[in-house]
Amino acid sequence: MEGATGRCLGALATGHPGPPTRSRYLPRRLVALETRPPHNRGQGRRRRSRPVTLATRQLAEAVRAGMAEVKARPIASFPVALDLPKARSGKVAELPILEKRNWLIHLHYIRKDYEACKMAIKEQLQESHGMCEYAIYVQALIFRLEGKIQESLELFQSCAILSPQNADNLKQVARSLFLLGKHKSAIEVYSDAANLSKKDWEIFHNLGVCYMYLRQFDKAKEELNAALELSRHDLTYVTLGKIHLMEGDTEKAIEVYKKAVEFSPENTELLTTLGLLYLQLGVYQKAFEHLGNALTYDPSNYKAILAAGSMMQMHGDFDVALTKYRVVACAVPESPPLWNNIGMCFFGKKKYVAAISCLKRANYLAPFDWKVLYNLGLVHLTMQQYASAFHFISAAVHLQPKLGELYMLLAVALTNLADTENAKLAYQKAAALDTYNPLVNLNYAILLYNQGEKKNAVLQYQAMESKVSTLKENSVMELDPEMVDTAQKLAVSLELGESSVWSKPANDARSKPRGNSAGKSAGAQPLGSNQALGQAMSSAAGYGRSIQFGPETSTSVGSPAKRSDNLRGQQLPITTT
Repeated sequence: MEGATGRCLGALATGHPGPPTRSRYLPRRLVALETRPPHNRGQGRRRRSRPVTLATRQLAEAVRAGMAEVKARPIASFPVALDLPKARSGKVAELPILEKRNWLIHLHYIRKDYEACKMAIKEQLQESHGMCEYAIYVQALIFRLEGKIQESLELFQSCAILSPQNADNLKQVARSLFLLGKHKSAIEVYSDAANLSKKDWEIFHNLGVCYMYLRQFDKAKEELNAALELSRHDLTYVTLGKIHLMEGDTEKAIEVYKKAVEFSPENTELLTTLGLLYLQLGVYQKAFEHLGNALTYDPSNYKAILAAGSMMQMHGDFDVALTKYRVVACAVPESPPLWNNIGMCFFGKKKYVAAISCLKRANYLAPFDWKVLYNLGLVHLTMQQYASAFHFISAAVHLQPKLGELYMLLAVALTNLADTENAKLAYQKAAALDTYNPLVNLNYAILLYNQGEKKNAVLQYQAMESKVSTLKENSVMELDPEMVDTAQKLAVSLELGESSVWSKPANDARSKPRGNSAGKSAGAQPLGSNQALGQAMSSAAGYGRSIQFGPETSTSVGSPAKRSDNLRGQQLPITTT
């Protein structure tokens, strides 16, 4: 009993509640009395009361005295508590994070809020002391969009220094060099990027584009084919076909575009380009098929509509062609080929004033397009406005000095302006450049005959007959009846007799009345007068339709190809333009 009491007093003196086991420090009966609920006391089985002894009273008094002493005693302080650290008054020191604003920079960039993006980049670079690669990268992209190519190049070079094993940084450096026209330097950087990333089709594609601008077509085709082996893309096919066209190999270009259409059958640009190539070769069925497919996928594709209208125009269906052009005019009202074709439709309908108005608008939109100038000269020749015709044709000659038919039209204008010497020089130049068009020799022979040079006129007439025979053997075309009538009248005047070359056209019902009327008026009007030459040149319009650069051929010009870098932009980590 005394041992238990001592343990209880010791626990009370220290203030320690003790472990949860009850029977360790107090007697089992005392614990039961303290823990029994007060309302249950006295209930249940009646127990026999024991007499309170002197020992029990002393124990209770000792317990009460001990508890009072514990309450009055102050809390003990231990010397260990003096060494505890004081509470921190400031913030926790932060370690510098170089990329903590990258999300904000990215968000402003994709929203095209470039001013806010620049401010975020500036703060990020100040905190990181210019070591944040992403901030420098996006700043370079913004400079490129603003046209500051040199500044963007320097920043991309900084990115390459910070991360020399990143191929994307090298690709951007090479692209900036390409935009600056430094194609050789761009090739070197792209080669370094290819060593780091050997399965990146963009690198090989861009190498091919650089070689194309250096006119190293063999290397360009090799790189583009390597890009197609890694991954097939429409842009690579288009660039490869463009190289074949630059080499003058239309057949191979068509093969490339065929593969491109098989890979991407719903690409309207590929279908339209393939249709225009077939149109250039004269394969009208396939051209119409591919242009129709392009219009099926995109009914508002103005390039396909313009090409289809030019096909109808070449076959003389001017009203339907004008209907097509009306649709194109709503989409691209400032297209030079559109107004050129509309003007030549009016020319075909003999509405010359409307034709000149449309052609002058085309010339205003494209002042260096020699085909528009050619057509303007032809219309003015038809209207017998020879000074204006000379003005436009001479401008076309300066732009296209190797086309013989232009010199022929220039000679016709000079003839009607009474400048015979320069007209002869122009005819000689035309005959030297154009070796298959008989109209050059026919008009030259007419001029020589009117000048009294009969021998030279006979030589030119014989040269014309040889060209006509060659054309008939090759079955290239049917000769225009007006040209045949003029040639027959010249043969009679030169006393050459009837030639077998004109046998079929001479028996044509349409040519007989013209021959009779011409024969009756031969004495009244000299051969090669203004009207006769004007008729000869209007016949050149119909004749040139199947040869090369007649007005109908020039009207079938498709939409002009816009020059682009053909260099695919980098899309890591943000899409660039």
